[in-house]
Amino acid sequence: MLTALSSPAYPLTLSRSRPLRYGVFFYLYVMQGIPAGFSLTALANYLTAEGVSPSTIGSFAAVVGLPWAFQFVWGPLIDRYQGSPMGRRKPWVLGAQCLAFVASLGLLFVRNPIANVSVMAWFFFGHSLFAAVQDASVDAMAITVIPDDERGRVNAFMRAGFLIGIGAGSTVFSQLLRNYGFFDAALLQSGCLLALTLLTFFIREKPGDRLLPSFNGRPAAISEKISRRTEQPEHSFRWLFSELFKGLFAKRSLLLFGSVVIAYVSISLFLRAYNYHLIQKLGWADTSVSMLTGTYGMVVATAAALIGGYIADRISPRRLLVIVVAMVGVYLISFNAMSTMWIQHRVAQTGLVALYFMDPSISVAAMPVLMAICRKGVEGSQFTTYMAFVNLSDIAGSFLAGHALAYVSAPTIGLFAGGLAGVSMLGTLVALRRYSIGNPIGN
Repeated sequence: MLTALSSPAYPLTLSRSRPLRYGVFFYLYVMQGIPAGFSLTALANYLTAEGVSPSTIGSFAAVVGLPWAFQFVWGPLIDRYQGSPMGRRKPWVLGAQCLAFVASLGLLFVRNPIANVSVMAWFFFGHSLFAAVQDASVDAMAITVIPDDERGRVNAFMRAGFLIGIGAGSTVFSQLLRNYGFFDAALLQSGCLLALTLLTFFIREKPGDRLLPSFNGRPAAISEKISRRTEQPEHSFRWLFSELFKGLFAKRSLLLFGSVVIAYVSISLFLRAYNYHLIQKLGWADTSVSMLTGTYGMVVATAAALIGGYIADRISPRRLLVIVVAMVGVYLISFNAMSTMWIQHRVAQTGLVALYFMDPSISVAAMPVLMAICRKGVEGSQFTTYMAFVNLSDIAGSFLAGHALAYVSAPTIGLFAGGLAGVSMLGTLVALRRYSIGNPIGN
């Protein structure tokens, strides 16, 4: 059976099928989005409605997201050890998915999430640790498998998958928490992770890759060894870290990526503050906020990702990035300047839904630009480091908002976030005008 599946005609091969690439990277990000929607939206809103303090919820979000901020640890390992008969990246992806599923099962031991916020946070931390390895592996796979002329659209599918996963996690799990309890919600999450892990087993990166490693002890053919060495040159850790630091600390990298991180911080900062304001100040039910996020918000986010990916490939991601960050700044400042109108349900609702156009719009523009400046030989490590700081920006925004709410109002935080977006736009514009963005550093 496995022999037949590993034949050259095997249809589920990423390098041979454009539709398959779109579909696989889409569901791999759905798999990451579901736990994020569950923990950081449905559960955070649930805890807010139950009277848990904003600082406690901010700390909970920080612990859950912390492993994502250290993805750069895994990048060099993934780039260094990639000679498996199963493919360059798939063993890392599949192995991390299996461990993330096992870690998710630990949540089943939490019976009262309100009384055990810290315990619950550390169980989510365990899941996030392995999910972050999976994410780093998937990003490395994307860089090596996706052709340059598809990067905008595939990144759009990746971001759309993540956002749809968040939407499902927010909508479905908020109802499960209220109507059935935390145990059933955690059980469903684990079941989803298991089903998608089984699907990954049947995917190959390139023809000739195996679905399972060889256990019969026979050495690989000489031609296969030569081919793998040509495609997957082995480098020492010293070389990998040297090249990685050169790529990360180049002036254009620091200026451009610093601006992107600031844009993500501005979005996360206001989003967390606004959700708190809706529930605690305006009296919205936590399920209403989560449902709106997971339905209309995700429709807007998915549309923004898909349309943005198409536009990025048409007008170039560089131009789109400047336009989108400017729109984010204008939106944040104008919407928070009219905060007295938030008491009108339709205005508040529209404002929350509109927030979800920001993240995917920035992502589909920024990710291809960041891929383009990754240094040859350490593409996976460098891009993974970028993604680690993107994730850290989301954590930082949530943490800072949770603690800032004890001193200032959500509109004040939102105006500050709008100012950050303006700084990001100026930094991005300077970076793109001053430096040539298009060819990887060192190529």
